[in-house]
Amino acid sequence: MHIEEFRDYCLLKAGVTEETPFGPDTLVFKVSGKIFALTSIETFASINLKCDPERATELREQHEYILPGFHMNKRHWNTILIGTGIPSGQLRQLIDHSYELVRAALPRATRAALAAQEEPEI
Repeated sequence: MHIEEFRDYCLLKAGVTEETPFGPDTLVFKVSGKIFALTSIETFASINLKCDPERATELREQHEYILPGFHMNKRHWNTILIGTGIPSGQLRQLIDHSYELVRAALPRATRAALAAQEEPEI
């Protein structure tokens, strides 16, 4: 996956915005103001994604390319190394999981508004 694909995939999700709050080199994706993914624009060598703590531990034990979140709460965040053999499908699943975790913690009204954005128009 290239940075353009990563960016496009994140932006397809309801309520997602992209920002650079940590400086011009760090691209951050948020859902309703809450971070679910971030990466370096310059290198795109890794992606930080939120993860269920138990699943995070399992993934780190199973895959060399998944590490505790760099500069993040290591219990809740993983760093995924790009270009080390991670299948694109697995990376998309990890992005989806991160997005869904953050979305599930949003207030009910916000979740409902996001769900309404996803419904196809008739």
